[in-house]
Amino acid sequence: MFDLVIRGGKLFDGTGTEPCEADIAIKDGRIVQIGDVSGQATREIDAAGKIVTPGFVDIHTHYDGQASWDEELRPSIDHGVTTAVMGNCGVGFAPVREADHDKLIKLMEGVEDIPGTALHEGLTWDWESFPDYLDALDKMPRTIDIAAMMPHDPLRVYVMGDRAVFSEHATGEDIEEMRRLTREALQAGAIGFATGRSDVHKTADGDWTPSSEATRDELTGIARAFEGLDFGVVQAVSDFNLERGEADFDEEWSIVADYAKASGRPFSFSLMQRDFAPDQWLKLISRSEKLKDEGVDARMQVAPRAIGVFLGFNCTFHPFMGYPTYKSIADLPLAERVAKMKDSAFKAKVLSEKTDKLSGPGSSIPPLADLLMEHIEMVAEKFFQIGNPPDYEQPAENSLAARARAEGKPLMEIIYDTLLERDGKELIYLPLYNYTELNYDNVLKMMEHPQALYGLSDGGAHVGTVCDASMPTYMITHWTRDRSRGRKLDLPTVIRMLTGAQADYLGMSDRGYLREGLKADINIIDLDRLQMEPPHMEQDLPAGGQRLLQGARGYTATIVAGDVVMEEGRLTGAKPGRLYRAGQPAVVAAE
Repeated sequence: MFDLVIRGGKLFDGTGTEPCEADIAIKDGRIVQIGDVSGQATREIDAAGKIVTPGFVDIHTHYDGQASWDEELRPSIDHGVTTAVMGNCGVGFAPVREADHDKLIKLMEGVEDIPGTALHEGLTWDWESFPDYLDALDKMPRTIDIAAMMPHDPLRVYVMGDRAVFSEHATGEDIEEMRRLTREALQAGAIGFATGRSDVHKTADGDWTPSSEATRDELTGIARAFEGLDFGVVQAVSDFNLERGEADFDEEWSIVADYAKASGRPFSFSLMQRDFAPDQWLKLISRSEKLKDEGVDARMQVAPRAIGVFLGFNCTFHPFMGYPTYKSIADLPLAERVAKMKDSAFKAKVLSEKTDKLSGPGSSIPPLADLLMEHIEMVAEKFFQIGNPPDYEQPAENSLAARARAEGKPLMEIIYDTLLERDGKELIYLPLYNYTELNYDNVLKMMEHPQALYGLSDGGAHVGTVCDASMPTYMITHWTRDRSRGRKLDLPTVIRMLTGAQADYLGMSDRGYLREGLKADINIIDLDRLQMEPPHMEQDLPAGGQRLLQGARGYTATIVAGDVVMEEGRLTGAKPGRLYRAGQPAVVAAE
């Protein structure tokens, strides 16, 4: 008697090969038989006409805080993810001393746009060391599995105190202690180490992140914590000194490359195309290829669409938040704001004004917002309504700027009226990166590179502006079925990118494939019905915090360790998900 049998589905096994039709039998959380299963089961699922895949593995999320209070881990669970890796970009919440709780909250609030009020209310803080943190996470059942990287920022604050916040260089003693604590974290099950070196990342107070200016000696010294270990990965995010010239680019790359070499482990960094350095991604690919030739398992995390933000009256940012007349109603509930903004006299007054400066001391709004407003006429060439079903690859003629020209109206009036649609709940999509040429041809080139990894979903982060945890669904729908503006990808390749390739990179030998003996993390998908829903704002975080969520239709079932956790878009209440500890005994496929 099996626990579950999935019958008659088309199996994409995670290897990238063509699918085959077969049954899958599951017992005690593992796949025990694939083929023509004749035995009976406690439950059977008819998968005829559907595709069956391994559960998706997301290597780039920021659930570090949310995982301590939330058992559901939406929105990742809504999009077939069964394992999520957090601690990316060097931000997180362990190790930590009680006196530094607020520092780490401001850091996460500024870098990843997670409301500080929600973090203050939700974080349980029943840990100090990183092993303590893992133990705390391990106690909570949840829908999906999680794995955690040791993040550089809290580690630096823990060892250096205020010297870390004021960007002082680490001493030899500091580096030795950071290496010791990283080794301790790895031996407790951390899946790797992550650092952040982006000029865009700042705390909620506008300060630089602690790890942003770490020296070569510090990074390589910490990376040597991996010596003698046969597990773990290292990750980095950097702007590679885009605006400072070739010499600074070369210096920054050499620091990151030495960090990767010192670890001796697989390494990944974020890759995207930026408008103000449109060819730099090609240089980064070339450097990554050279690094691989030098013996480093170097990978590039790429997103399957633009790295973009949503603007709306309930979002972190919208174009009218600095207008004096709008600021007079900014604290009202949305419905009351919308009623006032529909008044023609109020509208005329707002549109007659200029915006005040948004960023600065005491403001949580980043300087980028002021830059966007200064160049709004140009930026609005990339303002789009994504519609339903959502369309993230739209031509220039669909932009709000193009609409304003076509209708002969002022741009700000078009933006004003657009944001008032759907009772003020309409969102404007702004693709910041990966959309320089207003198409995804370069994104396709990135994804097809042999060193590319699917990444950058940022699940759990940027909750007031971004909902890219839906990217797995987008990978399947847009890139294998719906794309009309260029070449597509084949479905076996995309499924491998979401499953087996991810597990291989992370060294997770017990998942990522449909194979007898492996953990039964599985998606059953009605491909004809598979579709993302438009993002919407929900007020469901602790302390009344809000976040963008994005559902999907077409996931017949998502299964974790043999339990159905999501069925036809509804959570079942099952919570088999646990903490994955790297370097610990794992379920290995039968020979």
